[in-house]
Amino acid sequence: MAGESQTLEFKSSFDKACIETLVAFANTQGGTVLVGITDAGLAQGVTLGKETLNQWLVQIKSSTSPSIIPDLKTYQVDGKTIVAIDIPEFPVKPVSTKGRYYQRVASTNQALAAGQISDLYLQSLQISWDAYPASIGVEQLSIEKIERFIQQVNASGRFALETTTPLQTLEKLSYIKEGRPTWAAMLLFAEQPVRHHIHIGRFKTPEMIIDDRQLTDTLFELIEQAMKFIVSHISVAFQFDGSVQRKERFAYPLAAIREALLNAIVHRDYRDGSDIQIKIFDDQISIFSPGGFYGGLTVADISADNYRSSLRNKLIAEGFYLVNAIEKYGSGFIRIRKALQDYPDLKFSIEEKFGGVMVTFRQTGGVTGGVTGGVTGGVNSPESLLNLLQQQPGLNTAQLEQLTQKPRRTLERWLKRLKDAELIEFRGAAKTGGFFLLTTKPKQ
Repeated sequence: MAGESQTLEFKSSFDKACIETLVAFANTQGGTVLVGITDAGLAQGVTLGKETLNQWLVQIKSSTSPSIIPDLKTYQVDGKTIVAIDIPEFPVKPVSTKGRYYQRVASTNQALAAGQISDLYLQSLQISWDAYPASIGVEQLSIEKIERFIQQVNASGRFALETTTPLQTLEKLSYIKEGRPTWAAMLLFAEQPVRHHIHIGRFKTPEMIIDDRQLTDTLFELIEQAMKFIVSHISVAFQFDGSVQRKERFAYPLAAIREALLNAIVHRDYRDGSDIQIKIFDDQISIFSPGGFYGGLTVADISADNYRSSLRNKLIAEGFYLVNAIEKYGSGFIRIRKALQDYPDLKFSIEEKFGGVMVTFRQTGGVTGGVTGGVTGGVNSPESLLNLLQQQPGLNTAQLEQLTQKPRRTLERWLKRLKDAELIEFRGAAKTGGFFLLTTKPKQ
């Protein structure tokens, strides 16, 4: 007999653990409990009286809320009586037993936290948190941002918005309900952005930060600000294929980074006050988004590329879809893996941890932070300046300015950051000396 799974559980006897499993099945995708089967999958059998099955049914109904009514059937296996208790996925979730809620994950029953219980309820009603009206008026929305959104939607060709007032347009798209902006409208168009931050930094080590920002803005703007920061802190190589113009190749595929960032912003749990966190190291970039996978998805589902997407934030996702920022729901990770095909030395991983989802792009073929194919224009961050000094120690500010074609003020700012982080030092006389990497470990 096949082992226990997402939809199958073995029980040697009927008890409260059976009811907990039935609740977990009802809250997920349904399943069957086989009573009279040991954990090893061997038929042990159960003894049934005339009213035993009715008593089990009454106990299941009275112990669950809302009451679930499974189908009970008996079978003979090797001369022993086995009871199959079948329960379909319940249409209105969540179902509880004795005030506790469970969901089926692989072959185990997992107790649900308060946020997961709320998610199940909203999902079963096919509504999302971001569709609820906020407790403020429409005067808190930016007409300029709404008009820019309307222009982008019409330019994308995915939807034609008629020429009406900006607020009337939002009302037609359900971003305004009962005369009040929804939470999605506040996150996308507020004059004063709701304080959900992106905390982003460039790290030399987990303790040593070269550059650090906290970004606070409405969601469309956050994407651009975060991407601008990331691009300024990853190295770029220049390739020449015989044509007049050189081609830039960043150490990471920008399309994949942008897609991961979009996923973090569109699908995060906005009821969680934590920040999206982006950390850029010499050899990896990680993006953490608060809130685990929604709708029962697992890391295994995401990795298989054949999952069914469930949207935690339907109106936010709709907004990004209308402006052509995302292709279709549930295809983000597929596009990331496609973009990585030209980067065989990059390893991409997905983890569900710390109450959220962490994605990591990691260099496996050695750090590619150096600038190759020429220096001019390739030094675009303190990190790449550090790499240049590693390759050509002893350069002074005037020489760096000539090599990189960067403004002296920019170079001086980057050099100060590197010196403050105790990564470089100036050696020699003011006119003839230059910058060198520190060989001693920085102070803790």
